[in-house]
Amino acid sequence: MKKAIIFLGIIVVLFGALAFITNLSNSEKAEGNPYGKDSLDPATVDQLDDPLYQNQILPDELDQALSDGEDAFVYFYRPTCIHCKNTSPILVPLAEDMGIDLKKFNLLEFENGWGDYGIESTPTLVRFKDGKEVDRIVGTQSEAKFKQWIEKNK
Repeated sequence: MKKAIIFLGIIVVLFGALAFITNLSNSEKAEGNPYGKDSLDPATVDQLDDPLYQNQILPDELDQALSDGEDAFVYFYRPTCIHCKNTSPILVPLAEDMGIDLKKFNLLEFENGWGDYGIESTPTLVRFKDGKEVDRIVGTQSEAKFKQWIEKNK
């Protein structure tokens, strides 16, 4: 019985140490991140250095741009969404090749975006013109379909 208690105590300490190290690692990565948050979901942390997920736009920045009547292409996604993971390698390089400043809005970190922008599923690409939504395309699409949609909305 005494050995079992010691063994159980060691396991509890090991799990506690592992949780502490993981939390510390995530909070260190969260410092200086483009989201301006102290703590991030691990799926977001995994994408911090991924070139496909740069050029983030924060909710306040998007709200300001739209209230100023600016134009924008905004890609609403979630780092945990398999369809987004399949779409990003197609859409992001295509937008860059077409000279589009594609802003990314992480709905995992900023869940208010679902209601604020009427997002029903991810991925969703929205075109704002003069601060108003003029078009959107939802779901995984072919490169040709995205290209056609971007050309129509340029």
